[in-house]
Amino acid sequence: MPTPPVAKREPVTIEQVGRTRTDPYHWMKDDNWQKVMRDPSVLRADIHDYLVEENAYTKAVLEDPTSGLRETLFEEMRGRIKEDDSSVPSKDGPYAYYVRYREGGEYPIYARKPADQAFQEGAPETILFDGDKEAEGETYFSIRGLDQSPDHKLLASAIDTQGSEYYTISVRSIETGEPVGTPIEGTYGSFVWGANSDLLYWVERDENGRPTAVFQRNIATGADVEIYREPDPGFFVGVGKTESDAFITIETGGHTSGEIYVFPADAVSPKPRLIAPRKDDEEYSITHWNDAFYILTNADGAVDFKLMKAPVDNPGRENWEEVIPHRPGTLLLGLDAHKDHLIRLERENALPRIVIRERTTGDEHTIAMDEEAYDLGLAGSGEFDSTIMRYEYASPAVPDQTYDYDMATRERVLRKTREVPSGHNAEDYVVERIQAPAWDGEQIPVTILRRADTPVDGSAPLLLYGYGSYGITNAADFRTSRLSLVDRGFIYAIAHVRGSQAKGYQWYLDGKLKKKENTFKDYVSTGRYLIEKGYGSEGRVVGHGGSAGGLLMGAAVNMDPTLFGGIIAAVPFVDVINTMSDDTLPLTPPEWPEWGNPLTSAEDYDTILAYSPYDQVSDQDYPAMLITGGLSDPRVTYWEPAKWAAKLRHEAPNGGPYFLRINMDAGHGGSTGRFEGLKETAIEYAFALAAVGKSDALDLSRDADR
Repeated sequence: MPTPPVAKREPVTIEQVGRTRTDPYHWMKDDNWQKVMRDPSVLRADIHDYLVEENAYTKAVLEDPTSGLRETLFEEMRGRIKEDDSSVPSKDGPYAYYVRYREGGEYPIYARKPADQAFQEGAPETILFDGDKEAEGETYFSIRGLDQSPDHKLLASAIDTQGSEYYTISVRSIETGEPVGTPIEGTYGSFVWGANSDLLYWVERDENGRPTAVFQRNIATGADVEIYREPDPGFFVGVGKTESDAFITIETGGHTSGEIYVFPADAVSPKPRLIAPRKDDEEYSITHWNDAFYILTNADGAVDFKLMKAPVDNPGRENWEEVIPHRPGTLLLGLDAHKDHLIRLERENALPRIVIRERTTGDEHTIAMDEEAYDLGLAGSGEFDSTIMRYEYASPAVPDQTYDYDMATRERVLRKTREVPSGHNAEDYVVERIQAPAWDGEQIPVTILRRADTPVDGSAPLLLYGYGSYGITNAADFRTSRLSLVDRGFIYAIAHVRGSQAKGYQWYLDGKLKKKENTFKDYVSTGRYLIEKGYGSEGRVVGHGGSAGGLLMGAAVNMDPTLFGGIIAAVPFVDVINTMSDDTLPLTPPEWPEWGNPLTSAEDYDTILAYSPYDQVSDQDYPAMLITGGLSDPRVTYWEPAKWAAKLRHEAPNGGPYFLRINMDAGHGGSTGRFEGLKETAIEYAFALAAVGKSDALDLSRDADR
């Protein structure tokens, strides 16, 4: 193999809370990083050259030898996509709005047709926003938000062409397509319309990349008026609107606490009213329904949340009235409101369900599913004064289905089943939900997808996916890309480890702060149990995770390197102690409640340092690793994966190989085009196949002579 790049070492000593550490690759962080996020061309030359050298090595050793395999994988995955697909139209007043793609198009087209012809073929269409045309000439193009005004005459869009997540909000006339007013630069991308279509409320992103303030934009004059500013750098700000369209909401908070302000959507000079002041470790969200605010909250020890209600004119905590008490083990996930029905999504035993409450009687009924593992979500119908709600269903083997459900008659209509043009038979696959015993006796839910003819005798390679942070739960959904591995004999498993909310909110609390190592141990325990039960074998497990899931990959491979044949760590959060010690980074202050604050607490410092993958690299028998990043990524900055790869090569030269791939034109999510994104997935899957010896083009397995 060609010789991998060797990064220079310039040790920097850092002292804090009575502790000292040395970082040999601190130089990879450009002191001018804020400007680099907005304009990558100003990246310091030595850093740029090093990243280019790493990309060249990855291309020569991984990408070029697997070019034929990658092309085959790409064509397979593309063949499963209906290229001219479209969403189910959603009615809003006189129109039905939808998204569609053209054959070969990378980006969506937003369009509408008359509401009374929503489901008629050939109904007259108005194109509102053509993503392919708008993206011409751009190497990166991300649509954060796009929404029509309440009078259906204007369209607002939030677009990022860099990957830094600074969005420009623009307004145009739907009739003429001409711009209206001046664009709003440097926003967070979050915005809502005022009720009269003459005002737009948007969120400012400050110089450190944090959403800190809400402004009102007068569309006619271009004047901006500050409505709210958050003084706490640990709280992020967002703006929204209730399903009734009666109120605009300002939400500010961190990971485990927050507060909400409301004002009438038709207010000209709004005076936001606080629902309830923030309290440590107390969360709440609101829905306007039946002339009251319905409030999901974990107050008073309701770990899995309870439902309260309060009068609109006096919504303080002292007036909260219990509607649904706390039920341990049944997690209330969210609410949706229609005029005569309140809909809630809840999860029990790691499976979701939809429950509908009738306004006048209070009677409830449930839409339940029967499969072992599935994904269920509220899709919204777009109309508040309607008995029709929309939900989506899928499982790892069953393509997405969209239903319109009449909450009064309990009749449902299947509006759409996701098409797989190259063909798909769900009966060719087996979906299982098993419980893996953790190192401490807890039971970890695991979702498994395999072909029906794949033996469970230890001979199949296993891809084990994991995340396990921020309470985010990986859905048991349908992904056509996975089939390219499963059809080649892989067993695909998702470990629902602590740090998610798969088994309720306590499952999240048991995987954060001082208990964070539970996440990593759960993942390793799952891998070992799956091997014991014949779903894989030692050294032929490919670990896969991104962002905080990349942290999971780094920590797990430090704990048990011989478990794995390969690691795919996408935009991995691996330089934890340094990132959590830099309060200028966009996400650091808001994430201290998740990880701890090593700037003020020696205990937190020691906890983080003990698992931080970058700091715990040692001379072990590490498997081959594919490590990716984005140059303009504001969430996991480019230097985290770059420093980790350099340290792995220096500290564990007999392991690997270690491939670093930095997208020089993208941020956290990688390429935004639907086909360009598939090409990145093809690189990951080609690596996975090579890591377990199932690629004729390249063998990176532990059995190979490296």
